[in-house]
Amino acid sequence: MPFPFDYELPAELIAQEPCEPRDHARLLVVHRDAGSIDHRRFDELPEILRPGDLLVLNDTKVVPARLYGRRGRTGGKWEGLFLRNGQNGAWEMLCQARGHLAPGEIIVVDHTASRERKRPELQLTLLDRLPSGHWLAQPNMEGPPEVILQGVGHVPLPPYIRKGADRPEDRERYQTVFAAIPGAVAAPTAGLHFTPALFESLKKRGIEWTQVTLHVGLGTFQPMQTDDPAKHKMHHEWGRLSESAAEAIEKCRERGGRIVAIGTTSVRVLETAAQGDRVTAWTGEANLFIYPPFKFRAVNVLLTNFHMPRTTLLLLVAAFTGMGLLADAYQAAIAKAYRFFSYGDAMLILP
Repeated sequence: MPFPFDYELPAELIAQEPCEPRDHARLLVVHRDAGSIDHRRFDELPEILRPGDLLVLNDTKVVPARLYGRRGRTGGKWEGLFLRNGQNGAWEMLCQARGHLAPGEIIVVDHTASRERKRPELQLTLLDRLPSGHWLAQPNMEGPPEVILQGVGHVPLPPYIRKGADRPEDRERYQTVFAAIPGAVAAPTAGLHFTPALFESLKKRGIEWTQVTLHVGLGTFQPMQTDDPAKHKMHHEWGRLSESAAEAIEKCRERGGRIVAIGTTSVRVLETAAQGDRVTAWTGEANLFIYPPFKFRAVNVLLTNFHMPRTTLLLLVAAFTGMGLLADAYQAAIAKAYRFFSYGDAMLILP
């Protein structure tokens, strides 16, 4: 099967730990027009970009969405993943247990952290199973999910990192330094490389930034089940591009600067909000599926991590780069032992 659906990756290149410091990750720079590839370091980004460019960052914040507990009726082990708010305070969740779960069951969430904080025990009542296979569950506590989850939840690391087993340091490290709006169950990984010092360097260079929001969902990791992208049903994720962000983008264009999307999630928001030759304020459910060929109306430069085979993320990058050049870039990254996926290195795609 041709690239970009599949490629072979040695298991040792899947990053299990983040780079320290963040901005010392490697940076593979792809020049589309020249068809060339350079090898740099992430903290060199300010000198690679141009004064007047505008970075567009995804300011979503990862919530500690993974839960462990037991079934109230049998005491059997249960594992769940909070996905999003449902109706009337119910949570939409993935649930896993031995045997069949049933509506009306009570789940008692592991409350070791709650005991330490002298907080009440979190219980979830399973209400109904949705056609997607997800469950609606009613918590016995009132309040925003991100507040409730802080006391009992775990960092929802993807399964290729330590088989999903989180550590205390992942709470800070699997989060961008500019995260602000809680709601994601996966990090916008291209943003993980930024540091306050790097932002200072960008500012001195005359490079600005603005924020959009896209709450990254579980669908970001799901491989495509078809060889024909036109037959793939794209997942939905809530997003927003504010009036101030739209204004910053238009000002950048007026001064001849380039729009630099930080991550595929920012690309999806920008291209969803692009109306003709303008980017306008927008809020809603994003389900734009970008794959070759696609005419980009908003994004000039893309910064992204390396993605898993057969994913919509990889197809988006292929649409931006060109399939042949992207294949060359991935082969070069593997040959040079770049680190892949969420905690891995980055790639910058220039015109």
